[in-house]
Amino acid sequence: MKSYQAPPNALADKVILVTGAGDGIGKEAALTFARHGATVILLGKTTAKLTAVYDAICAQGWPEPAIVPLDLKGASQKNYQDMAATIASEFGRLDGLLHNAGILGGLAPFEHIKADIWQDVLQVNLTGPMLMTQALMPVLRKAPHASVVFTSSGVGRQGRAYWGSYAVSKFATEGLMQTLADEYAGSNIRVNCINPGATRTSMRARAYPAENAQQLKTPADLMWLYLYLMADDSLDVNGQSLDAQPK
Repeated sequence: MKSYQAPPNALADKVILVTGAGDGIGKEAALTFARHGATVILLGKTTAKLTAVYDAICAQGWPEPAIVPLDLKGASQKNYQDMAATIASEFGRLDGLLHNAGILGGLAPFEHIKADIWQDVLQVNLTGPMLMTQALMPVLRKAPHASVVFTSSGVGRQGRAYWGSYAVSKFATEGLMQTLADEYAGSNIRVNCINPGATRTSMRARAYPAENAQQLKTPADLMWLYLYLMADDSLDVNGQSLDAQPK
């Protein structure tokens, strides 16, 4: 699978929602999906960043994307339901959902974790994606084949000191993915996780400020796996947590 080469039209006519689409891996995924034929719905909290990605896609003549400004930290269940209704009205279906948005919340010893930081991290990394996926299920069911991809982490499989809030949110994300994959097995919806690994992003830089970022993989280096899970070549893959940088 590491040698997966997506054909140029791998995502032709697909409608894919990407959260955290304004920067880092989400931006790269949005551009990559659009380049392979998808109509991308760009979701993020900073409209200016989303507009820049929108402009970059349009400048290449790829399918015109849509913009959804939304902050997962403050979004309500009704916000997600309204968004789902709009997608159903505008596009008729949703073929792909990439949960890429996330926050680190800062690293701290367990005894120093602040309750509000804990709540924020779980809200953005777990509860928001759960509520969004729940609201979007009727729209995903309208697609011939729909792919839901959550973003995991190495610390979501093996706990690490000082990563309490973030690690717990990613352990829970793995559990949510597995539960949904089992519940929707045999349907048109498949659910998986991607662990990006050490990648040159602003979040990674905050977690490891002394690290030489130039030695890390870029978001573009990981896109083979994002394309694979969104393309119909992965129809039989469900309930898996896959590494974008295999050992």
